[in-house]
Amino acid sequence: MSAETKTELTTVYQVKGMTCGHCEGAVSSEISEIAGVSSVTAVAKTGEVTVVSVAPLDREAVAAAVDEAGYELV
Repeated sequence: MSAETKTELTTVYQVKGMTCGHCEGAVSSEISEIAGVSSVTAVAKTGEVTVVSVAPLDREAVAAAVDEAGYELV
């Protein structure tokens, strides 16, 4: 297996409490700080946060990041 090979994982989380673009930005910003995260897309209307990462993320780390932003991981 080559060290150059990278497989990205996409995980969708449900976040409670987002209502606007500012909420989306706050959640995205906090989750983006987790090691291995390459992109985050939060959608307030659906409460969905799509995270692309190079390895599986610890759910507790994601929950802590969402909590830090002031919201709740469902």
